[in-house]
Amino acid sequence: MLNVQVVGSGERVVVLSHGFGTDQSVWNRILPFFVRDYRLVLYDLVCAGSVDPDHFDFRRYTTLDSYVDDLLAVLHALRVDRCFFVGHSVSAMIGILAAIRSPDLFLKLILIGGSPRFLNDGDYHGGFDRAQIEEVFLAMESNYKAWVQGFAPLAVGADVPAAVQEFSRTLFNMRPDISLFVCRTVFNSDLRGVLGLVRTPCVVVQTTKDVSVPLSVASYLKHHLGGRTTVELLPVEGHLPHLSAPAVIVQVLRSALASPPR
Repeated sequence: MLNVQVVGSGERVVVLSHGFGTDQSVWNRILPFFVRDYRLVLYDLVCAGSVDPDHFDFRRYTTLDSYVDDLLAVLHALRVDRCFFVGHSVSAMIGILAAIRSPDLFLKLILIGGSPRFLNDGDYHGGFDRAQIEEVFLAMESNYKAWVQGFAPLAVGADVPAAVQEFSRTLFNMRPDISLFVCRTVFNSDLRGVLGLVRTPCVVVQTTKDVSVPLSVASYLKHHLGGRTTVELLPVEGHLPHLSAPAVIVQVLRSALASPPR
């Protein structure tokens, strides 16, 4: 159902989990650099346009916990007992929740453009206030095509037309009502209170300018995650560096996967 694929010939397992608006194809520019040394597990979130929309249960996927259930079920079915986890955007938070629930399963979490809460709250700067978010929801609801055409270049950030085109393609693949529902779920999530429960080492990967995640969030994660956490600040812009600047991400992933977890 979730289009699970296992590629590569290494002994160590790396799980690649995509973010909102994409599917596992977002990792295509990364895969060739790791298939020789790692066994790579790829799957699609149930909300992805590459998954039959009839599988999306609006009653079940009201919180991120059901996405965690899916991830753990995939790893259980593949008999994976230890792995590195690479999660982008919402999947960074799915990985955090999974590591809290099954700490022995994860050697290290590599979190790309993740945020425990996208909404501002007092001294916490998540990047959006409630009125802004409601405007986004309204735009998605009233004219999804126009919203995608405006959002995709903003999210990619960097001047990489091929990346904008690819992100637009996977956004358009999503059924608009599912896309809106997932967006609401993500923006209404608040994981700040559970970050301290993480014991797995983490690498927080953040670009210098991300329309969805301010730089201060990377610092917040570093200071509140319970496991040993380092921050990798990439000298590129945008929310999807694995799509727009794959060579930079490959370098960071190589380093993160090669250094032993502590």
